[in-house]
Amino acid sequence: MASNTETLLPDNGKLVENITYFARALRKAGLRIGSGRVADAIMAVNAAGFSNKQDFYWTLHACFVSRPEHRVVFAQIFRLYWRDSRFLEEMMAMLLPAINLAREQSAPEAAEKRAAEALLDGAKHRQTPSEKQDGSEIELDGSLTYSSQESLQHLDFEQMSIAEMAIAKKMIAQLRLPVRPMVSRRTRAAHRGDLADWRATMRIAARQGGEIRQIAKKQRRERWPNLVALCDISGSMAAYSRAVLHFLHTASNAKEAGWAKVHSFTFGTQLTNISHHFKHRDVDAALAKAGAQAQDWEGGTRIGACLRSFNRDWSRRVMGSGSVVLLITDGLDRDDPDLLGREMERLQLSSRKLIWVNPLLRWDGFAPKARGIREMLPFVDSFRAGHNIASLAALAQALSKPDDIGEKARLMQLLRENK
Repeated sequence: MASNTETLLPDNGKLVENITYFARALRKAGLRIGSGRVADAIMAVNAAGFSNKQDFYWTLHACFVSRPEHRVVFAQIFRLYWRDSRFLEEMMAMLLPAINLAREQSAPEAAEKRAAEALLDGAKHRQTPSEKQDGSEIELDGSLTYSSQESLQHLDFEQMSIAEMAIAKKMIAQLRLPVRPMVSRRTRAAHRGDLADWRATMRIAARQGGEIRQIAKKQRRERWPNLVALCDISGSMAAYSRAVLHFLHTASNAKEAGWAKVHSFTFGTQLTNISHHFKHRDVDAALAKAGAQAQDWEGGTRIGACLRSFNRDWSRRVMGSGSVVLLITDGLDRDDPDLLGREMERLQLSSRKLIWVNPLLRWDGFAPKARGIREMLPFVDSFRAGHNIASLAALAQALSKPDDIGEKARLMQLLRENK
């Protein structure tokens, strides 16, 4: 079918070849595109014509884009690829800072680096039409496109290229989430304890004819709390939730961290317990099984309903006494705000400390304007960013300092001023 379509399209522009390579770049950037969609796109362009660029854009958009979060990636790759035939020169100017000294430096837009890398992937195996005519070739040195680990610490997960994200995952695997033990009311015998054990003292005296020769000592036991993580996997959180799940897998398998147990849940439109998958030592296998179980990945958001499911069905099983809760979400909820407030209050009362990790804090002018954020903020103990490796590492500070509140004080002040 595709071969019949190819004969109907103009040969001089090699449109079929370019659409095929364009689809390959989209697939490299994360869109799920098979050969069937490529054939459909070629047939659609043949039916719609190639006279108007805007019509051409939306024709390919209808064939290749099936999720809202893929629109940005599609738009960036389309803009970079179909601008002119020598798109590689533009990619080099953006990816290699040494060649870009004469141009004004600006931060890449969302998904632009992934789009550029997807276009450049395999470029050495392909030449543009103008390159075939003059015989020139463009060689790229990929070593300069990788950020150092120092700069990668503060790079937003959304702005990372595929290669940078791979490096970031290795760095996340080295992070630790330590926690201090809690002092229990239970005691144990200790020769140098700081508490007098009168029962033991009297038992020893009874064996010695009632004479008290020494006072037995005891001390408080120490126990480790549970870590409960609730991770938002909706469309607006997709780029961040993948990195956070790598982080949670590390915490689940780091025995030296001190947690009694680590319980991980994902939520979007429904709550999913993925804790048993994270027992797998291989992070890729663990995330693959978790992704297969969570059917609402990159879907909508119903934070209030999912928190209600957790409080009703799981809270008594996994929380225990003194559990620390990590709530990873942007707070952009479309559910009932009153329900969200009630469930947040219940969650805080059940936990020792409730830490809200929000990637929206990456913006300097962030303010609690959304209704969901305003309902959730009063019931968290600490409010922290979660958009890069440095922010994930800073969670250790929130756990090691009981009085740490992060950005909550500032945002609560803004909340009171806007009332």
